[in-house]
Amino acid sequence: MKTPFKLLIAATSAALLGTAFQASAHHSFAAEFDSSKPITIQGRVTRIAWTNPHVWIYLNVPDEDGKLVNWGFEMGAPQQVRNQGWDRDTLSTGDEIIVEGSLARDGSARMNARSVTWADTGLRLGAASSETNGR
Repeated sequence: MKTPFKLLIAATSAALLGTAFQASAHHSFAAEFDSSKPITIQGRVTRIAWTNPHVWIYLNVPDEDGKLVNWGFEMGAPQQVRNQGWDRDTLSTGDEIIVEGSLARDGSARMNARSVTWADTGLRLGAASSETNGR
């Protein structure tokens, strides 16, 4: 009888320890993005990554010299994004969109998105930003 109990305790401990490591690996919004630096960009979608812990979308955006810069923007977790009205077919490579959000602290071509608007239809969806706790 003691052996199954010890196995149960060991399995539970391992699961809790694994969860703790996973949670500590996830960043906070404030660690990577600066809410005092709002940004709006417009460009064409080059890639969509429906991955955990965040959905990432990449756009080609012309800079002031007309050179294309590939920007990445972080959205919420896949389920949070679905709760905003998205699915895997909502956005396609080549779509032109306008993204509002907060610039990366390091000044790189990355941002945390709050909303996405389609340039051709005006459709606007929330991005389940971690700045707003998925709202």
